[in-house]
Amino acid sequence: MDVKQFENNRWQKEDQLIQFRHRAALAMMGLPTGGETVLDLGSGDGLFLALLRGKGITGKGLDLSEEGVAKANTKGLDTAVFDFASNRLPFSDNSFDTVVMLDILEHLYDPQSLLYEASRVSKRNIIVGVPNFSSLPARLQTLCGRVPENNQPKKGHVYWFNLPVLLNLFSRAKISLAKLESNTVFESVPLVSIITKFLARVLPNLWSLSFVALARK
Repeated sequence: MDVKQFENNRWQKEDQLIQFRHRAALAMMGLPTGGETVLDLGSGDGLFLALLRGKGITGKGLDLSEEGVAKANTKGLDTAVFDFASNRLPFSDNSFDTVVMLDILEHLYDPQSLLYEASRVSKRNIIVGVPNFSSLPARLQTLCGRVPENNQPKKGHVYWFNLPVLLNLFSRAKISLAKLESNTVFESVPLVSIITKFLARVLPNLWSLSFVALARK
């Protein structure tokens, strides 16, 4: 099964639910001032684009999956099929105020190339969301002889991220971290969540389950 078939099968079976990465990225967009344009790379079924539309922000999307694009287009969203193994996005320099990539880079063998392109077509902002493959649960699962959740074949992940890896890609793309948000374990448990959120700020590579980062050119 190739990557496109894998993604088509996934979108045939499921729809996205609003998760931490969507909420964090949406908050990083700020209040619309009119005329903002956003490019969502790996737009899937268009959930994030629909959330942007609800805030009055115009967005376009690209995705590898015909199934995902078809779902998004039935919602009246502007999305198209695109092979992310291509060297160049089909847009000119500085075409969008913000480029968003939520849970796409870990699905690519060469995420650096797409990050270069995202920077090229963005006027200033790039928002990236990736899972943390070095989280405490992943380490404990490995210690117990189990394959961590993010490493299982059903996830389709081929590039393993943690915070140093992400920041290194940013540095090579000549973009700088402006804001970082993360989620952690036990966030729904009162009091305990206060501790784990504090630990995620102090030791993000251990206590964070995933990262959403705002980078700027």
